[in-house]
Order: sequence, then C-alpha cells, then structure tokens
Amino acid sequence: MSDSDLITAVQAVLDGKRLERNVALTLYRDLPTHELGRLADIVRARKHPKGIVTYIIDRNVNYTNVCVARCNFCAFYREVGSDDGYVLGFDEIFSKIDETIDVGGVQLLLQGGHNPDLPLSWYEDLFRAVKHRYPTFKLHALSPPEVIHLSRLSQLTIKEVVERLISAGLDSIPGGGAEILVDWVREELNCYTKATSNEWLDVMRHAHKAGLRTTATMMYGTVEGLEERIDHMIRLRELQDETGGFTAFITWSYQSTNTELGGVEATGVDYLRTLAVSRIVLDNFDNLQSSWVTQGGMVGQLSLAYGANDMGSVMIEENVVRAAGASYCMDEVEITRNIEDAGFIPKRRNMHYDLLGDPIFWEKPVPRMPALATARDHGLAGTGVEVEKYPARSRQEKVRRKGSRERSGPIRTS
Repeated sequence: MSDSDLITAVQAVLDGKRLERNVALTLYRDLPTHELGRLADIVRARKHPKGIVTYIIDRNVNYTNVCVARCNFCAFYREVGSDDGYVLGFDEIFSKIDETIDVGGVQLLLQGGHNPDLPLSWYEDLFRAVKHRYPTFKLHALSPPEVIHLSRLSQLTIKEVVERLISAGLDSIPGGGAEILVDWVREELNCYTKATSNEWLDVMRHAHKAGLRTTATMMYGTVEGLEERIDHMIRLRELQDETGGFTAFITWSYQSTNTELGGVEATGVDYLRTLAVSRIVLDNFDNLQSSWVTQGGMVGQLSLAYGANDMGSVMIEENVVRAAGASYCMDEVEITRNIEDAGFIPKRRNMHYDLLGDPIFWEKPVPRMPALATARDHGLAGTGVEVEKYPARSRQEKVRRKGSRERSGPIRTS
C-alpha cells in the first residue's frame, strides 16, 4: 500500500472512524511499531481520560486437567484414565476461596478440561455450595467450549445449560477457548470439534441475552496469519455491536513448551503490535487487559502504552500457562508499582470493571506472593470424593471405581 493510503488509515483512527478489514490490516502490516502504539494510546485515552489502570484480585482455579478435546497447543490436559489426571474436591476449592478472600480477592476464575465424568449436576452442586458458603463471592467460570461440552453431555441446548448454570450461581463467563475464530485455523489446532467459531460466539450470545457479562480473548501465534487475527477481532466487534455484553478483551501469545504443536513463540514486539491493533479495531470494547502472565512484568507494563488500561489479575494461582513454560508472578505490590511507574493511577476492580478502591496493601499489611500457587501442592493426581456421587461415563472411570471398591472390601452393615 502507498504512503498516502497509510496516512489516510492513520487519519481515520485520529478522526475516530471505524476501520474496515483492509485498512486495519494495512496498519497492522505497515505502520512502525512506535506509531501503532501512539495511535492505540490515543484511543485508550479517549475511553479512559482519568489515567486509571485497573486490576482484580482473584484466583485461576483449574478444577480438572482431564480432557477429551486434545487441542494440540495445550500442555495442561491429561487423557481420561491418566495417572496424572485430577479432579479437585469441593473442600479443596473452598480452601482456595478462603485463601483468596484473605488477600482481598473477590472472585474465582474457574476453568478446566472437558471431563466426561463430570456431569452438569456436578457443576450445579459446586456452584450452589460455593454460593451457600460465600454469598457475595463471584464465580467467573466455564469458557464457551466447556458450556458446549456440558450441552453435549446433558443433551440440553446451550440456552438451557446457561440458564441452569446461572440458576446455580454462575456470575460471568470467561472468554477462553476462542483461540482464533477462523475455522480452518481451529481445524489445524485440533480444537474445531470442541467448538467451531460460530458455536463459541453463540454461547456468548446466549450468555449476554441471559444477562451475563463476559470477556473475549484471542490466542495468536500458532498457524494463523495477520489476516486471521483481524478477522477474529471483527467477529468479536460484530457480536459486541449486537449484544454489548463483553466487558473486556484479552490477547496473549501461544506458549509452545511441552505441547504437541511445538513451534516458535511470538516476540514481545508482535504482542505489542497485536495489542495496539486490538485497541484500534475493537472500538466498542472499553477495556483491554495486559497479558503479563505470558509476557512478563516488563512487557506487561509497556503494554499500558500500547492500548491496555487494565493489568488483569493478581493471579494467586495459575496452572495452564505454567504447564507450557511460562511462570511469571506479580502480587498486588508489584502490579501497583508497575502501574504507578508507567504514570497511571492503580485501582482495584471487580469483573464488571466497577472500581472497588485503592490497593489493599496501602490500607493494611498483606502477605507477599513470591510464586503462583498450583492446583495441588502435594501433586496433581487424585479425584475429589464428590465425583463418586455421579454415574461414571468413561470406561476408565468405571474401572477405577470398581478397583477402589474391591480394595476397600465389603461394606459392613453392623
């Protein structure tokens, strides 16, 4: 494209005009990185003129690593029957919530594998139990592919599953499992069968119509090109035009360690360019998160100059990205330091981006966090006792239960 076309594209952003696909792609491909960042920062400042950068205190709990989806970019999942497979017990999850509340946490980000031995009723019972013990604590839970998985297991519609989960206590849905919303890419990543692009969007559409707010995500850096990334953003923008239900967009780069797909990971510059273009293209999204969990604190801080207005989570626990080789950690003290050093004002928030106040450690001492917690300190394997209440579906689980009964001997009645 000529210099005049590039100047026209830049002027369109400065004028606040919506970018069409070809114009956005031109900026993404051809505009120097510092200029792209400058444009994204201008757009951010229009939406957030007070210079506030937010964050949330929560915990990313992965309730099971057993999964039948077998995405080739995932280092976290274990096959059904694996010796390393686990399902957390309810008491373990309650303990994690207690620890989260102790440091000022307000919600649980709850996601896991597509485990065929966890029926819809397991999730309903868990959500009700959490809400009974912690009435004001929020459940930001189950990505669209997990909802689709439950729909298939229960033979209920997506709408019915969403409504039942809301009735049990679901407060919002995270945007995981989007990867790239282009089906040929999803086929290459072996995630097409867990959720097509339209199916992922349809879950979010039903959630928004039911009154839930959700987030949207993009994992880039696998087999897609810049065109597919732009197409992904435009599909999200179109649904946001329709429903207005997304609170935020989060993009992160594929982490290749320990995965079947392998490959080379994207650079920090690629991340910053992708984030900046996201801010420009997603003109109907108010909030963009920094992905310091995959990029590290320094690039995470720099992202505040490339369109991000939120530092995401003081993530007390994380398992999925860690399994693929990334293990960055920032507690509230460090996140606040990064925000202030970049020239912004730090504020705590909830999932809906309502401001909750200043950093907690400004008001009282809080324990420092030298490293992220994991699903289980004593090793992953093992299944929570609650699973025994529900019928086993997989052959491996039936065999496991039979062996467990034989080892425990006959039940005494007197």
